[in-house]
Amino acid sequence: MSVSAPGSESGAASGPVRVHVVGRRNAGKTTLVCELVAELVRRRLKVATIKHTHHEHELDTPGKDSHRHRQAGAAGVGILSPALHALFVPVLPQELQSDPDSRYRRFTSAFSDCDLILVEGDLHTAAMRVEVWRSGLTEEPYACADSQIVALISDDDCPDICCPKIPRSSISRIADEFLRLCRPGAT
Repeated sequence: MSVSAPGSESGAASGPVRVHVVGRRNAGKTTLVCELVAELVRRRLKVATIKHTHHEHELDTPGKDSHRHRQAGAAGVGILSPALHALFVPVLPQELQSDPDSRYRRFTSAFSDCDLILVEGDLHTAAMRVEVWRSGLTEEPYACADSQIVALISDDDCPDICCPKIPRSSISRIADEFLRLCRPGAT
């Protein structure tokens, strides 16, 4: 099964749709992404995920061979093991200065055999964004001020939003809505 949406900003019209799950700190983004992946995989979709962060993290292990390769000037470093592959590619200066979504294109080719790419985070993308929110947070949802967020996932009342609200308590319904949103012409 494949899902597609025009303007999905996934890098290619025939590539997987990229949907961002955004929300305030401790809103439940990671929990929702994990539950949604499990539900979509149960429905026989192939799902990839990307964790977006604003923090600079060293993803490789300093002192290890792969890290030493990068320190020596390698343009990229790959690691192949019997169970996992990893690719460390530095962000190019032109990627930081150009379209903020350009960095996702590198992932699109790696995940081209997937039906859907779920990204946890990144409010500054042109790709489809849904927000998870709960009333226990001290701040209102981003969707109150950001009309580009296409849905709010919450079990709590929030009268100041201009997008549809999906109940957080039903992962099945959330998955249905994600698949509906990914259909051409849905947003």
